[in-house]
Amino acid sequence: MTAVAVLASGATAQAASTRGHGSGRNANAQGGHYVNLFDQAGYSHKAVKTKIEAAWDQLFHGDPGTAPDYFDGQSIYYQVSPDMAYVTDVANHDVRTEGIGYAMMIALQLGKKHEFDSLWNFAKTNMQLQSGPTKHFFAWHTRIDGTVIDTGIAPDGDEWIAAALAFAAGRWGNGDGIYDYEAEAKQILRAMWHQSDTGGVDMFDRTTYLPRFSPPGVNDFSDASYVLPAFYRVFAKVVPEDAKLWGKAVVAGEQMLQKAYNPSTGLASSYANFDGTPRRAPWESPADSEAYGITFQEDAWRVIANVNLDASWWGVKPWQTKYSNTLESFFLKQGVSTYVSRYQVDGTPLKGGQNTYEPPHAEGLVAMNSTSAITATNPARLDFVRDFWQTPVPTGRARYYDGMLYLLGMLYDSGNFRMWGVHGDRASGRS
Repeated sequence: MTAVAVLASGATAQAASTRGHGSGRNANAQGGHYVNLFDQAGYSHKAVKTKIEAAWDQLFHGDPGTAPDYFDGQSIYYQVSPDMAYVTDVANHDVRTEGIGYAMMIALQLGKKHEFDSLWNFAKTNMQLQSGPTKHFFAWHTRIDGTVIDTGIAPDGDEWIAAALAFAAGRWGNGDGIYDYEAEAKQILRAMWHQSDTGGVDMFDRTTYLPRFSPPGVNDFSDASYVLPAFYRVFAKVVPEDAKLWGKAVVAGEQMLQKAYNPSTGLASSYANFDGTPRRAPWESPADSEAYGITFQEDAWRVIANVNLDASWWGVKPWQTKYSNTLESFFLKQGVSTYVSRYQVDGTPLKGGQNTYEPPHAEGLVAMNSTSAITATNPARLDFVRDFWQTPVPTGRARYYDGMLYLLGMLYDSGNFRMWGVHGDRASGRS
């Protein structure tokens, strides 16, 4: 029996009974509890479906913009041949593994197989390293023509790509060659723990069981937004021979997420030591009090969803509710529709133009903050969901990162971010 068949065999009835309903308050150790915040906030299924499809159409098939910079466009997805495409960080004109992983996952969740396969073909052909200490990992960014810019690894990109492939095997089944999704996912996941067996560099630290920032170079710290316990529980099923390692990663990841946020504000830093404390990157000046690594900026926004996705899939734990309540209390004091996007972890807004590009705050952070309602018990928890609902789809120069988080937020909040193949979603007849 294949790993996909094993995954698809468990807890189907329980998952079916909970999809898209309820508040997520009850522990669900078997997984498959997909919380629908938009339903709780009073939005109809039809309205939600229409809104998600409109966001997809705009960000994947909207106006590409005017050359040479494309800043005036809508789309971040570019089809370069019938079977290959990329998503680009429009502001920097590069292709990043985080974006490829996000886009593959979004396409998978929405049943867009052509776009999924086109993105995977670009990543496999141009980004996956075929030799050296990080063989089978992905160069974190390339030019839009596929030329590798930096052979360093961004672990979150590889994790998202592997998860998307595992779910593709469950949703669509395996094909030939690079479209044997299950085999490709296994190759990546095995490499995360076993590169050192052949003289390479593991993605996960064997002492702390956390992802490193970032092979093959600096490896002595981490990033809480790279920590994805919800995925690790799935990876343990995809590669059962490494289940113990992934189980330790789940425990370590939850401990990291509990320690990574300021207890007064709920704000995490963009980079972190393995114990969760803020960490400056080696290239950041000790004199810079607003250095990216030690402040709440773009990387740190994703921590919010990492905590709440785990709860949505696998059941809410008290620490997750405490975290989300703390975070929401802070942002409620700032004003749900008026808070800025970058802070010291103590809640002091950053200065020096750091909060001026978005009016009044970044769509990506709005999306991530809305997911806190999955675990929060604050009376105003759904205000964050409604604020997200009213937020337009990102356009212009900054549309890449904010757009990716926007679409992920739509899937999280609607209960449409699912473990395909893990708990019977393929058998349920969804397409």
